[in-house]
Amino acid sequence: MAILKPFKGLRPPGKIVKELASRPYDVLNSDEARIEAAGNPYSLLHIIKPEIDLPASVDIHSQVVYDKAKENFDLFRKQGWLVADDHDLLYIYAQTMNGKTQYGIVGCAGVEDYMNGIIKKHELTRKDKEEDRMKHVRVTNANMEPVFFTYPAVTAIDNIVARFVKEHTTEYDFVADDGVGHHFWVIRDQAIINEIVDLFKKVPFTYVADGHHRTAAAALVGNEKKLQNPGFTGLEEYNYFLAVHFPDNQLTIIDYNRVVKDLNGMTEEEFLKKLEVVFTIEKKGADIFKPETLHTCGLYLPGCWYSMTAKPGTFNDLDPIGVLDVTILSRLVLDEILDIKDLRTSTRIDFVGGIRGLGELQKRVDSKEMTAAFALYPVSMKQLIDIADSGNIMPPKTTWFEPKLRSGLVVHSLE
Repeated sequence: MAILKPFKGLRPPGKIVKELASRPYDVLNSDEARIEAAGNPYSLLHIIKPEIDLPASVDIHSQVVYDKAKENFDLFRKQGWLVADDHDLLYIYAQTMNGKTQYGIVGCAGVEDYMNGIIKKHELTRKDKEEDRMKHVRVTNANMEPVFFTYPAVTAIDNIVARFVKEHTTEYDFVADDGVGHHFWVIRDQAIINEIVDLFKKVPFTYVADGHHRTAAAALVGNEKKLQNPGFTGLEEYNYFLAVHFPDNQLTIIDYNRVVKDLNGMTEEEFLKKLEVVFTIEKKGADIFKPETLHTCGLYLPGCWYSMTAKPGTFNDLDPIGVLDVTILSRLVLDEILDIKDLRTSTRIDFVGGIRGLGELQKRVDSKEMTAAFALYPVSMKQLIDIADSGNIMPPKTTWFEPKLRSGLVVHSLE
């Protein structure tokens, strides 16, 4: 059963929380991070993307960058910008976007749960990205950013959270520059903490929604520390890592789309003819076409949108992976027609999160940066859980969750 552990969070004073809280390290590049943190000494980007405080010529994976992360983390604590709570607590973190609010419980997940499969994943990770975050955890000895977990909703937990947020004022409450509201409560009542922890013991599995590399890095470093400690007791703080747990009935996955650089030597007419063997193609014209049903996706070629509906017999609705539109597109189009075999390494394809809108797909094709774009119908939460439960792995870049968690509202020290 799932571990949920209270911890002594390192948190910013309320007066600087909006300036300190940042977007996750992996949603912006170094140049974007430099711009975002410019003139703001409080930004957590100084710790999670510390290359912004070094010359642009520095290799972002060099030791000097990780050392800068540690230096900046130490500075934040010395300056009182991150201050430890005096005893183990749980927290509630809610986000409001487009009028909808989702409520997550902030607590530590168990390294052992990751190692034994209680924490389930649905995407493959890349070793280079894992190692980058592992180095960051090792040098800071902390989980600077939470991972985004989901779990099968438990009515009793939902009721506790709803009652708590109604009866207590927020510790932090602000609207970020992107219009997303962030609301944070501290649960100090030990009886409520114990009740939530006990209820979590009945949750059979939790699921990585977003942050597979951070999850793997945190768990693997914790396991390293365990193996290196001959006096291991199981109570050490490194046996746990920072996570926000959202019930599955509050989350929505949005589309994660594809753009390709070329048509594998074909003309548009030849490409459409090949598609017609396995899809019913319908010309839609210049107006953006958004897929509204499973097994239909949008195709954009310069100046024109098309709908593509997979023909019967080209997919398997009884297969948790085969039913996905991203699988159908990957197999029938990207692999068999365009000869793009490995989505994780190919330089001929790129991925565009649905938060950017389908206009972004059109823009990248019309600019001639890309040749074609595919708009996909989003995966459901049920599909994600079914796939994780079956032990299968989704194709790369299948799920996109919004809003993203802000980093810096609370940090977990491994000390």
